[in-house]
Amino acid sequence: MKTNDLNLKVILKLSGEALSDSNSHLIFSKEKMSDIVGLIKKLISLNIKVGIVCGAGNIFRGRIAEENGIPYEDGDYMGMVGTVINLKAISSMLDVANIKNKLYSALAVEDVAPKYEKEKARKELEEGYVILFAGGVGKVRHTTDTCAALRAIEMDAKIILAGKNGVDGVYDKDPNKYSDAKFIKNLTYKEAIEKDLKVMDLQALKLLENSDVITRVFSMDDFDNFIKVINGDENIGTTIKKE
Repeated sequence: MKTNDLNLKVILKLSGEALSDSNSHLIFSKEKMSDIVGLIKKLISLNIKVGIVCGAGNIFRGRIAEENGIPYEDGDYMGMVGTVINLKAISSMLDVANIKNKLYSALAVEDVAPKYEKEKARKELEEGYVILFAGGVGKVRHTTDTCAALRAIEMDAKIILAGKNGVDGVYDKDPNKYSDAKFIKNLTYKEAIEKDLKVMDLQALKLLENSDVITRVFSMDDFDNFIKVINGDENIGTTIKKE
């Protein structure tokens, strides 16, 4: 990967949980949010064009809806709204840091974020704006994984940088539950589908299966990992690409 490629576009897929402050139980950690802004500054300094997709696990998860008897589809919409909150916060912090950015939502919340328009977002990304993609794809039963995959394809991004909370890559089973879980350094989207590895949801994997988009999965506990991956460090995380 060449960081001096003026056309290099990346999608940052951030974990919502990784934004939170586990000590104070707040949905945002001041330090982590500051780290995200610092990361984006570094990427921009490398002439990289940046799009951002973020989960909402720090605010709402599907199991909360299930446990409270909230219908699945309503829970999905609540999760989408959570992504708007997260990305609005990041957008506001970028504004404070004088980093030009545009927040779009696939879900109708025009007073907070304009409705997503592919061609407009593509143009602004080319012009150097950081583009924040909120609201998932605006439909229920589609996760932010699918949003990241779809936006990467639509924006002609070369790579999805999938920062995970508490895991350093892809394993053959959950390493937090199984001590014999084996780390997988490289795999294809097809293998991930066939082995049901749960690294991304099935819709996202199928979208990416025949694309040229590369996905790197790694821990975002250390934000320097993003820059190391961009600079070609193959020792961090898992690489997923088409067959």
